Amino acid sequence: MEPTVGDVLELTAEKYPDRPGLVYPRKDQSYTFAELDREANRLANALADLGVEHGDRVSTMLYNGSEIVLTVFACAKLGAVFNPLNFRLPAGEVEFILNDAGSRVLVFEEDTREAVEGARDDLETLESFLYVDDAVPGYAEDFYSLVEGAAADPPRADVSADDVYAFIYTSGTTGRPKGVVHEHRNMVEHDLICLAEGGLRKSDVGLSALPLYHCAELHANLFPRVHVGATSVVLHEFDPVAVLEAIEEHGVTQLFAAPTAWNALAQTADAVDADVSSLRIGFYGASPMPEDVLDACMDAFCDDYLQAYGMTEIGPCGTFQHPDEQRSKQGSAGLPALNHDLRIVEADGDGDADGDHDADQGTDADQGADADQGADGDPGPDPDATVERGEVGEIILAGPCTMREYWNRPDATAASLRRDTEGTEWYFSGDLGYRDEDGFLYVVDRKDDMINTGGENVYPTEVEDVLFSHPEVVEAAVVGEPDDEWGERVVAYVVGDVDAHTLDEYLLDSDRLADFKRPREYYFVDELPKNPSGKVQKFKLRGE
Repeated sequence: MEPTVGDVLELTAEKYPDRPGLVYPRKDQSYTFAELDREANRLANALADLGVEHGDRVSTMLYNGSEIVLTVFACAKLGAVFNPLNFRLPAGEVEFILNDAGSRVLVFEEDTREAVEGARDDLETLESFLYVDDAVPGYAEDFYSLVEGAAADPPRADVSADDVYAFIYTSGTTGRPKGVVHEHRNMVEHDLICLAEGGLRKSDVGLSALPLYHCAELHANLFPRVHVGATSVVLHEFDPVAVLEAIEEHGVTQLFAAPTAWNALAQTADAVDADVSSLRIGFYGASPMPEDVLDACMDAFCDDYLQAYGMTEIGPCGTFQHPDEQRSKQGSAGLPALNHDLRIVEADGDGDADGDHDADQGTDADQGADADQGADGDPGPDPDATVERGEVGEIILAGPCTMREYWNRPDATAASLRRDTEGTEWYFSGDLGYRDEDGFLYVVDRKDDMINTGGENVYPTEVEDVLFSHPEVVEAAVVGEPDDEWGERVVAYVVGDVDAHTLDEYLLDSDRLADFKRPREYYFVDELPKNPSGKVQKFKLRGE
């Protein structure tokens, strides 16, 4: 037996029918695993009644809630393809993704209605709109009425492990977003890897506060919790005060957040009268945890933290840094995940022609590795061209959770997935990094983010690490800015109660940064643009 995503829920419901499976405080909803499985059956049958068949795409434009959880499992049971959209997308991007995916059904809510209606007239394949809130618009159907009126028996569908489970679109920057195609087998394998690496228990209560439409929260947290029989509490969206209060109210033991979100939680903890002693482990990704933030989180919450590095295309988790490695290997991304391999190879140096991948640690998450072949027929980067230990090159990964392809993008697929001389398929991440003497991965930066100033290479993360160590800096992002004399100059965007002179003096006094790496300009902003996994979108700071 090779279980599918839908089978995982059914098997857990058989073992632990009365255990609490899903809690959604915003609508005062609570489901045991048996109830969650039954409601997913109802939704699957309701979708079938609407004409959805095996392989059809069902899209969501939802904030966190029970509805997105029910939809992903209903699709899995029916053999339909789950397609979650970023709830922040404007109408034009909604239109592109739904048409590119060929979606038949869209589930949406009041908070995303404006974008949906802006795209509605130009949607080519959409047949049904399902609305999850009150005051259902005339062109849509009521989500809950459909579910309540459908049969609770498992749908009659033949779904296999090698069927497509989802199209998850990357966040496009220089080009249109691309649909990452994942199979059921990939995701079930990914569950097991996350469970083994993360040590989740059926007694755990996990909190989903970051977006469930993003694979980091969905694949690395919610799915493994369902697989092992742990409880998931879902918050509509991330708010530090609400998170802290939910930890106390629900006895949360496990939480995933980006370091920026962990920093916000640590800074808020003293002002919120919440007992967070139940928290036993914190997961994080999107970037390494700065030492000062790690210290603050350990003081405020718990001692154990687990980091994952990867991207949508590989599941997303490709490496893990375990709790006992947080201090000794601070700043690293850990070692390859179970059943994964990692190489550092010669970077082609040309940047990325059409890159869109979603990285989940250490890099700008909206630029990827699918540089097309050059006009001269250059076959592109070589997975066998490994570099010496300690030398910076491009990070490539191989593992059982790698995507099948980019939907309708054969050229991009061929450029990103390459086989070595032994036939192993490798995913080219577009990230630069190196491995230390113990094999631990250190992500240096995106190829596109590296700054060349006066002939010297500057990796923004090393400048950001020093800026972040200043007590008044909440967030910092370093990019290159065109300069007539130096080609590029280093500039920093900073969130915090501090001024340029103070920061410049701080860096000049530091022994951690060469002078040519010091920012020549500081821009103070209220917030930095981020992608769903919490990673700063540097392309927006560069005005791309």
